[in-house]
Amino acid sequence: MHHHAYLWTGPKSRFDQEALRRPPHPEAPPPDSRPELIQRYREVAAEFPRSGLPPLETAYWLLKPYSAVRGTWAEAEGAAAWLGERLAEYSPRIAPGASRTPHRTLVQRAVEHLRSGGDTAYGFYLERPAYLALALVTCSPNRSRPELPCPRRE
Repeated sequence: MHHHAYLWTGPKSRFDQEALRRPPHPEAPPPDSRPELIQRYREVAAEFPRSGLPPLETAYWLLKPYSAVRGTWAEAEGAAAWLGERLAEYSPRIAPGASRTPHRTLVQRAVEHLRSGGDTAYGFYLERPAYLALALVTCSPNRSRPELPCPRRE
């Protein structure tokens, strides 16, 4: 078991495009469907796997390209340390009142979740309006989605 880190920051309007944040349905719409439905399916099918947008379900980060992985650790503590560093880095940009939980508590919770095979994801509003998404995803296998492949190249 190991853990992959992911980070995304960008315009809140882009983050709000939820259709692009979920994997496409395994079956394409029937050929006699409305043209706009077929076009939307094609757009999502092409965009989801290559987009850096955070998926609605944390485990689906594993379907993103390997270039989206910001780090990989065998131990939960190393992955959580990366999280703590990102929280410190972005802390000055996090909108006032966005989180009342101390960063050390978030890091401790991440260690607990990762040790038990779970995933951790946090999101914060930044100024302008922008959004920061941080995720640590357990891999090989992922507890909530064991069928998902590991993005790591051996």
